[in-house]
Amino acid sequence: MADSSVRSIWQGFVRGSLGTGLAVGARAAGVLMLNKLMAVLGGPGGLTALAQFQSLMSLFASLPVDGIQAGATARLAPLRPGSGRYRAWLGAGLLLTAGLVGAAGLVLLAVGGAEWPLGRVLLFTLGMLLLSWQGLLLAALLAAGHRAAYVRQSAALSLLGTGAAAGALALGWPLGQVLLAYVLGQALTLPLAGWAAARAGLLRGLHLRLPGSLVARMGLLRFVLMAVGVLLFGRAVDYAVRAWLLAHYGAHTDLWQAVAKLSDTYTPVVTAVLSTVLYPQLAALAGQPRQAQRYLGAVLALLALGLGLALGAVYGLRGWLLPLLFAPRLLAAQVLLGPQLLGDWAKFLGWVLLYPLLARARPLPYLAVQAASAVVYVGLLAGLLPRLGLRGMVLAHAGRYGLMLAACLLWELLSRRRPRPLRVAPLAGKPGLP
Repeated sequence: MADSSVRSIWQGFVRGSLGTGLAVGARAAGVLMLNKLMAVLGGPGGLTALAQFQSLMSLFASLPVDGIQAGATARLAPLRPGSGRYRAWLGAGLLLTAGLVGAAGLVLLAVGGAEWPLGRVLLFTLGMLLLSWQGLLLAALLAAGHRAAYVRQSAALSLLGTGAAAGALALGWPLGQVLLAYVLGQALTLPLAGWAAARAGLLRGLHLRLPGSLVARMGLLRFVLMAVGVLLFGRAVDYAVRAWLLAHYGAHTDLWQAVAKLSDTYTPVVTAVLSTVLYPQLAALAGQPRQAQRYLGAVLALLALGLGLALGAVYGLRGWLLPLLFAPRLLAAQVLLGPQLLGDWAKFLGWVLLYPLLARARPLPYLAVQAASAVVYVGLLAGLLPRLGLRGMVLAHAGRYGLMLAACLLWELLSRRRPRPLRVAPLAGKPGLP
């Protein structure tokens, strides 16, 4: 990093965040509109049903997104589109995605019960497969530097998914069919992604043949194994907690879900910025631990201040935002918003401090933090929910991520005493790797 002043670091981080923020902002706008529609037209419990359905979508997409798409992006970036190795990695990603989504569909059919008959499982699994393939092609477009296509695809995803759900609501369809229309509408973006990828030359010479490249499949499976921790200790825990709340609190859960859904509108923006701006820069500073620490500290300070101001503004506008984004009856959820926002602030900063573990290719400490965080969360819920009801949910959220941030800060301070070179896993095309 030629110029490592705090000001230059901040300027570079903000510039890199603008493109990603624009794309994810389009998705956030669709999420806000869908939340409003479900809160107003979906009836009591509609917002919670949407959140539960989206959690199920996240469970299906967890390994394809956090494993295959992350691995494919890293492997495809240094390769020439259309080359034999490029086709091998992209083909392996498409085939593994089909296998993982198909296996998830079988699990849903086995444990879904009467709510998930065969026909509904088939439609949902097909929609998630097409949507996951669209995500993989989008990752390939980003790896090849086609950010404009990424922005257009994000806008189309938001428009088609929200439009399909809105149309189903207008026609008076049952809530279950509305939610299926939501995922199938998003799946319609696959032809658009395929057209953009073909136009960029990314699909040249691609043939999906079983068994495909063994080396590529094994390489991507390493990323899938790392993503298992995110699935088990993150999305699966959230899904189980939401299902328990729905069973015990019913439609009253919408109050807590309103603040959780408000959090869901800005969390993807922060996540995308960290994964596309912060991590690549940390990887570029391999072998320069002091500069990497300086960069991390500057970004952490910028985000602590910026996120604090932004979330503080959300809290200040809570009396206006909740009725506007959801429904007037959910204004009562404002008493839950403070701890939720505080927990989100701590969560985002904790994520910043966890990225060096990934950059050093140290998945075990990373997964250990996630596991410990989930255990703490479940313990806090067990102690707070019976006494405080839904308020215990947001207090447990704040406590979980406050403790995680404190642990990550302590880890970072201790690591600064003996800075070590970053051990970044080399990309495909480098010596010693396929």
